[in-house]
Amino acid sequence: MLSKNKFLSLILALLLFFNVNSPLLLAAEQATAAENKTDIQAVEAQKPKYPDYAEMYVGEDKYEGFNRKMFNLNSKLNKFVARPVHILWASVMPKYGMDRLQSAYNNIEYPKRLASCLLQKDGEGVKNETLRFLTNTTIGLGGLFDPADKIFKIKPTSENMEQALCKCKMKPGPYLVAPVLNACTPRSLCGRALEAALDPSVYLGTPVTAIVKFGLMVNRTSYMQPLAKMIESTYADPYDIQKKLYGIENYIKNSNLDRKDLLQTEAELVEEDQSALAEEMIAQIGDEAAPVEEKESTPLTMTDEYITGAASALDDLEIIKKEPIKPDIVLSDYNPQCPVVDSMRTALFDDPSINKSIWNELSIWNRSFAKRIKTGSVSVVPEREAYKYRYILQKDKNAPLVILYPSIGEGATTHHSTIFAKMFYDEGYSVIMQGSHFHWEFVKSMPQGYCPGVPAVDADNIKLVTSKIIDSLEKKYERKFDEKVVVGTSFGAMATLFLADKESKNNTLNISRFIAVSPPIELTYALEQLDKNADEFDKNSSEVKHKTAVTAAKILQLVKLKDSPEFEIGALPFSEEEGKLITTFILRQKLSDLIFTIENVAKGQKTEIYDAINNTSYRDYVEKYLLKNGELTMDDLQYETSLFSLSDYLANNDNYRIYHSLDDYFTNKSQIERLKTFSGSRLTCLDCGAHLGFLYRKEFIESLKADIAGKM
Repeated sequence: MLSKNKFLSLILALLLFFNVNSPLLLAAEQATAAENKTDIQAVEAQKPKYPDYAEMYVGEDKYEGFNRKMFNLNSKLNKFVARPVHILWASVMPKYGMDRLQSAYNNIEYPKRLASCLLQKDGEGVKNETLRFLTNTTIGLGGLFDPADKIFKIKPTSENMEQALCKCKMKPGPYLVAPVLNACTPRSLCGRALEAALDPSVYLGTPVTAIVKFGLMVNRTSYMQPLAKMIESTYADPYDIQKKLYGIENYIKNSNLDRKDLLQTEAELVEEDQSALAEEMIAQIGDEAAPVEEKESTPLTMTDEYITGAASALDDLEIIKKEPIKPDIVLSDYNPQCPVVDSMRTALFDDPSINKSIWNELSIWNRSFAKRIKTGSVSVVPEREAYKYRYILQKDKNAPLVILYPSIGEGATTHHSTIFAKMFYDEGYSVIMQGSHFHWEFVKSMPQGYCPGVPAVDADNIKLVTSKIIDSLEKKYERKFDEKVVVGTSFGAMATLFLADKESKNNTLNISRFIAVSPPIELTYALEQLDKNADEFDKNSSEVKHKTAVTAAKILQLVKLKDSPEFEIGALPFSEEEGKLITTFILRQKLSDLIFTIENVAKGQKTEIYDAINNTSYRDYVEKYLLKNGELTMDDLQYETSLFSLSDYLANNDNYRIYHSLDDYFTNKSQIERLKTFSGSRLTCLDCGAHLGFLYRKEFIESLKADIAGKM
């Protein structure tokens, strides 16, 4: 049974970045303008293989050129005008005071919600809104507090006039980005105009009223700054992701999905549907702890003939003769659902103390752990952008150092890196947080035309960047990092092992230990699984549109329940299909960011690059970009992107540790068995947890800390 706090941590993390950590292979060489034009024209005539979520929810972006210019203008206004005001305000008013004012502002907006409910002929909504307003205005001291919810359990709703206009069959019109107002449509602009007319303060023109209104507006808009900053720093094309998020949110509201109790029935259905699967998996493991049934093989699965060097002397029949692998760590009471949903539990890896402060995140007085982490940069290639990384150092100059390589597509600011940093910092380590080499910021710092995708080549670049970062910090703070440990997750774990192999041959970084958590064993096989999940849906159907919105609405509803003391759930309220929808959305977005960056698309101009992106699978990428020069064949790539190419290192060194769950859906039983043959006790297997879905478990954390301390 998952605790309330842990489960809500999962939902909050999912909401922040729709993020589950998974491996992907993505890169492209810089093409000429003529080649780009030809490629785009070729795909325009095709039906997209994968959904364009932006167009799915907001329609054709008829004024994209104008909209992008307005978006860039608004971003600059926010950065140089609004954000400084918000920082000043958050540094004057403690977080508790800001929350009380926000509550009062919500109470003042009662007329617009009432009018919306009346126009929609929603009697229940009218009753609830009126009861909430009367209760919070009186007992709640003008809306500063919310006794209607806390005491009388009358839940708030988020109604606006656009929902009423939608109910009246008014068409939304084209997507627009208006100065200051940002994302909107003609229908939403009409709704805002009606809401302004319903604001009682509009008819009070006194200076005091104006000051109060300005203060409330500053307070309200300050809550949007963390999201705006996250979008700016996380996505290569902030305009596109804002359009997607706006479209999904509008669909949820205008379909009244936010007012349907999706969780009460859906959570029960999921628990019932998954109970049989859980029992089957537990029975499989049983006393013998047998691994899960092997996944369907693909043409890209490695065979014995690829193993070369000293490791090839291992008896090929040894794997067949051995007993099935037993887990080294058993996660008691895990209650697995299905691998794709279990992987979503990676977001349970959380530590609320990293943001603990009486001050808002924007405040200059906020000294939470997350705010104490510093940002640095190093120049890798003179004509390219400097590479940004994060770090936090111990006062003790002799403290050992941990270097973090995150999951694929994640930047240096990824939430998991911050959690790991807190964990290791508390153990006495200084920490460097790098981004994935598949993240767009890493690509921008590399030579023009850099195509990540072949781990041995990527490891050279990672090694160069890590070396520059260490040298920079040692010079700046006049210290020497004598003991260094590298920890990587998912594709970052694969990079960790390839770096370990290179260091074993040419030791320049002097790293003591390498720890790899859930690395893909055969990357080409993992890609097949990614495409297989994505290909199960009718990509551009209205059904996918609705199911995606329902899944997002369930996440939002779970967030709203965070203060409910009776809220408890024994299984994640997502079906396997919904888990695949979320995972596909995330991985498609990461693919989009990489291609957008590699193709060097101008952000302020209309672009047709998404026509090409939405017709590119991961397998397509491998064939079109990594193999386009003819220097590698698929067989070559298959071997070079597998851990079996490191068989000599894995068999003959003991300065590494690999963690893998037996039900990771990016691997299969035979791959884990062969890896165990090379790695022996240096491979630690967990009985369940799928792909990174065990990070939050105490059993894993204690084992990881022991490895970091050198007790491998």
